[in-house]
Amino acid sequence: MSQITILWADDEIDLFKPSIMFLENKGYKVIPVSNGKDAIDRFAQKGIDVVFLDESMPGLTGLQTLQKIKEIDYHIPVVMITKNEEENLMEEAIGSQIADYLIKPVKPQQILSTLKKIVDNDRLVSEKTTSSYQQEFQKLFMALQDNMDHKEWAELYKKLIYWEIELDRSDSSMKEVFNTQKEEANKEFNKFVVKNYKTWVNSEPGEKAPIMSHNLLKQKLVPLMKDDKPTFLVLIDNLRFDQWKSIQPLIMENYRVDEEDSFYAILPTATQYSRNAIFAGMTPLEISKQFPTMWKNDDDEGGKNMHEADFLEAWVKKTFHGSIKHQYVKITNHRDGELLENNIMNYMNNKLTVIVYNFVDMLSHARTEMEVLKELASDEAAYRSLSVSWFDHSPLLNALRKLADKDINILLTTDHGTVRVSDPSRCIGDRETTTNIRYKTGKNLNFEERDVYAVRVPEEIGLPKSRLSSSYIFAKENKYLVYPNNYNHFVNYYKNTFQHGGISLEEIICPVVKLSRK
Repeated sequence: MSQITILWADDEIDLFKPSIMFLENKGYKVIPVSNGKDAIDRFAQKGIDVVFLDESMPGLTGLQTLQKIKEIDYHIPVVMITKNEEENLMEEAIGSQIADYLIKPVKPQQILSTLKKIVDNDRLVSEKTTSSYQQEFQKLFMALQDNMDHKEWAELYKKLIYWEIELDRSDSSMKEVFNTQKEEANKEFNKFVVKNYKTWVNSEPGEKAPIMSHNLLKQKLVPLMKDDKPTFLVLIDNLRFDQWKSIQPLIMENYRVDEEDSFYAILPTATQYSRNAIFAGMTPLEISKQFPTMWKNDDDEGGKNMHEADFLEAWVKKTFHGSIKHQYVKITNHRDGELLENNIMNYMNNKLTVIVYNFVDMLSHARTEMEVLKELASDEAAYRSLSVSWFDHSPLLNALRKLADKDINILLTTDHGTVRVSDPSRCIGDRETTTNIRYKTGKNLNFEERDVYAVRVPEEIGLPKSRLSSSYIFAKENKYLVYPNNYNHFVNYYKNTFQHGGISLEEIICPVVKLSRK
C-alpha cells in the first residue's frame, strides 16, 4: 500500500510534534500547517489522503475551512479536533460530513486508531471477513454432507447469503471459493428437492414438509389476523432472499422485524403457478378443477394472472366463513405506485389489504431484453444494488413510511425467486411446448436427463396438464433450456440472465417477514 499523506491544520501545531513523530514512525507522511488558509492552499495542490482540522483556529475556523475543502473534494475524509464539547458544534461538524470527531487532549494512539478506521477500514474488514469465512467454510462443507431437512436447508441458505453479501462488501479474495461452494450447495439442494418434492406437495407443513406457496397464507397470514388490527400483506414479486436482506436496512429505519422466516415456492417457480397458488390457497391442479374457467395452462391464450383477486376473494370467504373487508391492489407501473402511496391511509379501513408490487419481475425480464440493464446488473451483487436503488426511491417504501406509526400487522413476502443462468442444456419439443427456459411442459419432450427434474405424471406434484400425454421438466441449478434451432444465438442471448421456473436455492427458498412499528 502506498504511503498515506495527512494534512494537519492547527494554530498550535507545534504542540502536536510528538504525535506527528509517532505517526511518521508508523509510516504515515504528515504535512503540518498553522491556519485554515494554508490548509486550503496546500489541499488544492492535491496528494492529500486525510485532513485533521482544529475547530477553533483564528481567521478561518475549522468549520469554514472544512466547507472550503469539501468544495474542492467532497469525498476527502476529515477529522475535526477541538476543545469544545458543545453539542450543537458537534452536530454541525457531523452534519458537514466529517469522518470523525476528537476532543483535546488527544493521545497518539487515538489518532492512530482513527486513521486505521478511516484509511485501512476496507483492508481490515476484507482481511477479517476472509479469515472468518475460511473458518466457516469447513462448517458449511460438513453441513452439505449431512442429511439435512427442509428447515436446515433454509438456514444453510441464509448463511450462504450472509457470506455472499459480506464477501461482496469486503472485496475479498475468497469470492471464487465461495461461488464454488454455493454451486455445490445448489447441486445437493437439487437432489434434496427431487427426492422429496412429491411428498411435500401432498403433505401438511411440519417436520416432513416445508410451508409452500399453496399453504403460505394459512400458515403465516391467518395467525396475524386474529387481533383487531388492520393487516397488510405486501408481496414483492420475484424477490430473492438476498434482495430482501439488502433492502432490510431501509425497512428497519421505520419497522421492527418481529419474525424472519421462509417458505418453499412450488414448481414451476413462475408467477402464474406460485402466485395463483398463494392467493387461492391451493395447488395449481386444485385451482384448475375448482375454477376451470379462470385457470389457464401455459399454452392457453390470455393472461395467466388475471384472476388473483378472484382467488383471494374465494380464499377469504372460505377461511373466515364469510367476507371480511379486504382489498387487492396490484401495482404494475410507476403511476400505480404513486396512487398506492397517495391512497395508502385509506386502506387502514380494511381488515386485510393485499398489495402485489410487480417491479422486480419486470426488472429481471427487462435485464434480459436490454443491454444497458445487463451492464447495470451484471451479477448478483449488482442485481442486489439495483434492487436497493429502486426500493429506496419507490412509492412502495414511501407508502410503508406513511404507515410506520400505525398499529398494524405487516407481512412482507414474494412469490418466487430467480437465478442467474450460465449453463445451456439442449431440449427438443413440438410446436406446443412452452417457451420458458427454466421449465417446459408439453408432450414428446427430449432433454438431457441429468440437467432436469422430469415429471411425467404432473398430477402427482399438484400440477394440471393441458393434454393427456403432457409432462413437465424443470431445469436444475444454473441450467437453461435451449432448442437446437438457432442454438448459439439463444445460448448467448440468455447466458448470465436472471430467470425463474426451475430448481435452485435462489428460486425456491423465499422470505416471509413479519413487521411491526418501532
